[in-house]
Parts: sequence; structure tokens; C-alpha cells
Amino acid sequence: MRYNKIRKMDISNGPGIRVSIFFQGCKFHCKNCFNPETWSFTGGNEFTDETIEEVLKLADKEQIKGLSMLGGEPMNDVNIEGATKLAKKFKEKYPNKTVWSWSGYSFEELKDKEVIKYLDVLVDGQYKDELRNPKLRWRGSENQRVIDIKKTLKKGEIISYKDEEY
Repeated sequence: MRYNKIRKMDISNGPGIRVSIFFQGCKFHCKNCFNPETWSFTGGNEFTDETIEEVLKLADKEQIKGLSMLGGEPMNDVNIEGATKLAKKFKEKYPNKTVWSWSGYSFEELKDKEVIKYLDVLVDGQYKDELRNPKLRWRGSENQRVIDIKKTLKKGEIISYKDEEY
């Protein structure tokens, strides 16, 4: 599996200053995707244990509030094992920092995947250009949901993320 880039101080993909990793490869190819350079499964850089260690080291600063996993598609069959390993190691090392992920897959499609246990927030659903709304926070189109995973798993129904809670 591969990743496109790592941002060591990202302020646009989740609350606070975060470390973001953009996974390489996506089969959805959403019209007007903001990151089409991540579509190819052969581009970018090899994702290794050293990549995970680099992300963990970057997140060691007190001002870093969490990890964001985007794409490409972190939950694609090619990437999900690495995304799960990264999220698990991140939560083990930083239990008080949050893990966010964006995915074209729905929560319902991902709910039984191991990675879900390590996420705090999932922004789910493919970007739909005809539903684009630049006023939305953390998402690009009206069909996408910003889901508080811990509360959703506890309650057994979708609970939306509220900014003030993290």
C-alpha cells in the first residue's frame, strides 16, 4: 500500500492542529474531487512501519490534537490494513488525542471493520458535486455525515459530531 503525503501541521482536516496522512489510491473518482492526484494506487510513497513511526513522532508535540486519515481512500481494501495499524498504534500512544478519517464508504459499510474501534470521528460518504455546499464544516457535500464514532457505537445509532465536544 501507499500514501501520497503527510502534513505535519494541518489545520483544515479536523479540529486543532493535526498530523494528516493522505492515503494513495481511490476507486470512487468523485467529480471535482479536491485530491485527484491520490486516485492512482501506484503513485506516492510506500507505506511502511517507518511511515507509522514518522506519524507518531510528528504527533508527539503537545499542540498536536490528533491524526487525520484522508485520501485517496484510507478504507479501500488495499489501504485499510495500514490505516487500521496506524490508528491503533496512534490511540495506544496518544489515548487523549483524536483520530479522524474521511471515507467514501458509509459507516454502515465500515461498522464491522477493526479500524472503527480506533476512530473518534468518521466523515463518511462519497463527495457529490451536485450536493456541494462550501458552508459545511469538515465535509464538502450535503450527503456526507460527520459521525461521532464512540457515541454511535455506544448508542447503536448514528450520532453526529459536535465541535465543542473535543
